[in-house]
Amino acid sequence: MRASEADILILPGMGGGTPEHWYNRWSQKLSTARRVEQRDFDHPRFDEWAARVRDAAADAKRPVILVGHSMGAVAACLIAADLPNVVAAMLVAPASPRVLLTLENVDHAFAHRPQRRVDFPCLLVASRNDPYATYEESTERASALGATLVDAGESGHINPDSGHGPWPEGLMRFAHFLGTVKPGKD
Repeated sequence: MRASEADILILPGMGGGTPEHWYNRWSQKLSTARRVEQRDFDHPRFDEWAARVRDAAADAKRPVILVGHSMGAVAACLIAADLPNVVAAMLVAPASPRVLLTLENVDHAFAHRPQRRVDFPCLLVASRNDPYATYEESTERASALGATLVDAGESGHINPDSGHGPWPEGLMRFAHFLGTVKPGKD
C-alpha cells in the first residue's frame, strides 16, 4: 500500500507536540495525513480522545492507518480493534498503564481499559530507556495487541527531547511497513 491510498491519522501525544516533533512533520509531509485534534491535549480524557479518533476514522474516505505517539498511541491501542476501516497502525512509545496512573492530568480510564488484539498489521516501536514505559511493559502491550515489536534501542521517549525531531529512521520504517500492508482487511 502507498501512503496516497490511505487516510493516515496522526494521533499526537500529550501536549500536542511542538512543530519540530516528528509526527507534526509527518502530518505536513505526507499528503494524505492529518492530525486528530483533541479538545485538551494537556488533560487527556479517555472518552473525549476515543471519540475524536472514532470520528476521524468514520470521516475517512480511504482505508485508515493510525500513527500514534505516547498518549495518542495509547488511545489507538485501546480502540483500534473497534474501528472497522483501520488497516494498519504504527504506535510509537505508548505509555504503560503503570505510568499513566501516576500522571495527575491523565484520566485513569486510559490505564484501566482492557487491551484487545487487533486484526490488522501493527507495529509497536519501543525504546529501551523510555521514561514512560519499560521495554518489558512495551513487549507485553505488543503481545496483547498482536503487534510486531520494533526495538528502537536507547531512544528515550522518541521525541524531540530525545533527539527525534525529524526522525528519518522512523519515516523509513513507516514507508517500509506501508509496503507490507494490503488495502483492505482480510
